[in-house]
Amino acid sequence: MTTKQLETGVVKPRERTRETGQTPGMIREQAIRTERVWAGVALNEALALSGWHHHGEHESVIYVLTGRARLECGPGGKTVLEAGPGDFIYVAPGEIHREGNPGVEPSQIVVVRAGEGEIVVNVAGPES
Repeated sequence: MTTKQLETGVVKPRERTRETGQTPGMIREQAIRTERVWAGVALNEALALSGWHHHGEHESVIYVLTGRARLECGPGGKTVLEAGPGDFIYVAPGEIHREGNPGVEPSQIVVVRAGEGEIVVNVAGPES
């Protein structure tokens, strides 16, 4: 659902779209998008690692539903955060990072972003 003003409602899994920025190594499915909020899920295959990217001026909150989630960020990408089912990860606006799944089973995460501008900006990598 992409509009400036949404009506209160339910988005079923079959209604999610891939009409959102994608990053190699992960699949994002958009459920809701307004001028300031994006919400959806991301799917990562076992042992997958996405490309480097950031989410512009958006703050991001990740909730791990299944599997494992790994986030590499910070100078040179040397900060590593790992989370499992029930854990949350916060990603600050402009934080260059890559996400992955260090586990042997596929993972699924719920992502909610708040902010303005581009949802996904793919980049070569973080500065050291």
